[in-house]
Amino acid sequence: MPLSTRTVRIGSAHGLHARPAKLFAQAAKEAGIPITIAKDAGAPVNAASILGVIALGIEQGDYITLTADGDDAENTLDHLSELLSTDHDAE
Repeated sequence: MPLSTRTVRIGSAHGLHARPAKLFAQAAKEAGIPITIAKDAGAPVNAASILGVIALGIEQGDYITLTADGDDAENTLDHLSELLSTDHDAE
């Protein structure tokens, strides 16, 4: 199965700080397939690693690239993209 990639604009007002990063990393882990996240042209990190995700310093409006490899990669990226484009700080 080919690699699937998706570019997403971050929706949370405060970027991927603790709570949105935790939601995202948990969802990536539960997907059960290898997923990476990269900011701009930076090196990709394991999307299931909350520390790795926070270390990217992703802010609202930043564009990130998700890559997933495996069965159901497209649906997984749809779900993760929706998580990232939602403003979790608006609640």
